Amino acid sequence: MSEAIELKAWTRARTGKGGARAVRREGRIPGIVYGGNDEPLNISLEKKEVSKQIQTGHFQSTVYMLDMDGTKVRAIPRDVQVDPVRDFPIHVDFLRLAKNAEIDVDVPVHFLNEGGSPGLKRGGVLNVVRHEISLRCPADRIPDSIEIDLTGTEIGDSIHISSVTLPEGAVPTISDRDFTVATIVGRGAEDSARATGAGEEGEEQAAGEESKE
Repeated sequence: MSEAIELKAWTRARTGKGGARAVRREGRIPGIVYGGNDEPLNISLEKKEVSKQIQTGHFQSTVYMLDMDGTKVRAIPRDVQVDPVRDFPIHVDFLRLAKNAEIDVDVPVHFLNEGGSPGLKRGGVLNVVRHEISLRCPADRIPDSIEIDLTGTEIGDSIHISSVTLPEGAVPTISDRDFTVATIVGRGAEDSARATGAGEEGEEQAAGEESKE
């Protein structure tokens, strides 16, 4: 489960584009903390530290304790803006987390024991429908991943969310259907699907050329 990671931050008085540029010149990233019963708080963070956290791959599903000169705020990143050309973070939005708060997060799915799947051993293919599952869970118990055991799965089997063991307190945000997470398909079915897609694409291109004539 994710634990609150301390992240150094500073409050900033200047806002707007001018204030943001000044913060970035100092090697920091502007941000804002919103939510709860308090007013939005403008902050700045160390660029290197934020970039390091983003590289973990689960920045937006990790709870942070923002330390601003001794004043600590528990929050989770909700949005990261990046430079469209150089692809580095330029602004971060954080959501305050009250005690016992619940939050919606996208959690990655990890598949285990592929060697224990008779279907995969016979040449089947794991068709992943959802690489992440959106969960509502306690903010202090966000799972790092959801593990699905493939032991015993056969070609033609489907893994639905109802058969997945979720962490205590976590429920799928999609509650109106038993959605599919993955299937085990034969290579023939996979090749057929690819051929059908290629054939349809070719027919569309041919139709387009005929219409031009």
